[in-house]
Amino acid sequence: MSADEVGVDPAAALAWAEEVIGPVATVRALSGGWTSAMLSLASRDGRRAVLRLMTHDPWRRHGAELTTRECETQTMLAATPVPAPLSLALDADGERCGVPAHLMTHLPGRLETSHADPASLAELAGLLATVHEVVPATPPRDYQSWAGAAKWRIPPWSDDAGLWTAAFDVLDSEPPAADWCFLHRDFQPRNVLWHQGRVSGLVDWVETSRGPAWIDVAHCATSIAIVHGLEAGEEFSRLYRARTDAEVLPWYEVMDVVGFLPLPGGRDWFTEGGPEHGLLEQRLRRTMTTLG
Repeated sequence: MSADEVGVDPAAALAWAEEVIGPVATVRALSGGWTSAMLSLASRDGRRAVLRLMTHDPWRRHGAELTTRECETQTMLAATPVPAPLSLALDADGERCGVPAHLMTHLPGRLETSHADPASLAELAGLLATVHEVVPATPPRDYQSWAGAAKWRIPPWSDDAGLWTAAFDVLDSEPPAADWCFLHRDFQPRNVLWHQGRVSGLVDWVETSRGPAWIDVAHCATSIAIVHGLEAGEEFSRLYRARTDAEVLPWYEVMDVVGFLPLPGGRDWFTEGGPEHGLLEQRLRRTMTTLG
């Protein structure tokens, strides 16, 4: 779906951004955005910014809330060690751009999702620990599960229906008691920037929440495991525990794995029949074994 098809006025969006950073010399589309069109802007005097245009459904329908949350979170994080962009301007209702829009500073670095060596995993674990140490003056919303009952359907590519049925039974029980903290809520390699072998930024703050720290840990570990294998995902979890001495909460690992399933009739996260299916199922099987 093109930007024009969902109501974006490219010229108006650019003019809105130019009110903040000055005349724009170059515009470049950034890859990796699932919820939004992400544009890298460079002004004639060298200022750089990133423009989020919330163009993709179903997120576009909640774009005012999502972009406002990101704006407020980035403003709060400016006084912390977390390397987040700084909010520059917000058009939450899309009055200027046609869709909800958020303009923020450009951070150095690039996505490096291929990194799964111990040093890189330790960098990721340290970054997440830093996020969890933030204590906002105004607590964010409570976390939302991405594994609601609508997703409790045995995936057609699975050859172990009993495993998934047992996972759904786990989620039908109360989550374990745990201390809550500040969460990124979509912490994973696709949202981390790297520069010269070190973490240089953490982006995509639209889902910021509060809840048990292991929600973020589980989501990153699953994301790593899907790409690099179970051992890499578990090594990330181990390194986070070494940094924080956090309690392992497998219930949230089950919640996270089920959250990767599609809604009935919805888009699957994976290529049909691809190797990612097996890795996701293996992670669930190992987690269920931990639960007993």
